[in-house]
Amino acid sequence: MSQHTQPDDGPAPQPEAEVGGIEDPLGPPAEGLDGADAPETSPPAGAPVDRSGSSVEELIADLERTTSERDDYLDSLRRNQADFENYRKRVAKQAGDEAVRAAESLVEKLLTVLDACDAAIQHGASEVEPVFAALLGVLEKEGLGRLAPAGETFDPNLHEAVLHEPGDESDDGTVVSEVLRTGYTWKGRVVRPAMVKVRG
Repeated sequence: MSQHTQPDDGPAPQPEAEVGGIEDPLGPPAEGLDGADAPETSPPAGAPVDRSGSSVEELIADLERTTSERDDYLDSLRRNQADFENYRKRVAKQAGDEAVRAAESLVEKLLTVLDACDAAIQHGASEVEPVFAALLGVLEKEGLGRLAPAGETFDPNLHEAVLHEPGDESDDGTVVSEVLRTGYTWKGRVVRPAMVKVRG
């Protein structure tokens, strides 16, 4: 009687392990780190603050505080601008005054040259006249004025009386009868009064 052999289907399958018995390779979860116990995180710096839960009064107070801070900044900016503008004007005025004083000082030094030219011309040195005229013309364009008030009414603000002679009935007050030395003004300001002889 022949023996029948069962076909070899390979090793017998192993029974499946229960899922509940498998261990987590990362270990058990840390205590207190589940969804209910997770720590609250603060928003990053500069992130907009959620004010959805703020009351209307709180929002109004924040708006008023922000408006007050804005007004303070604007007032400070206006004051700084005004201070700077005043400083700029003051510096410009000082620079202009210094330039006028420097030019006036130069003119005062040139008066002796004009006096010398004038005296030379009166003594017949006609060759000096072109130089005198050119120098006087340049200075007059810049603001020099001559005071040669012969025949005019005496003005103590413009004239210096060093000689006096009696007047007559035709004189109307004190009159300049002779100019002994020409006076000069610079931009309307008297640099040197005219030295004169008066009558009356």
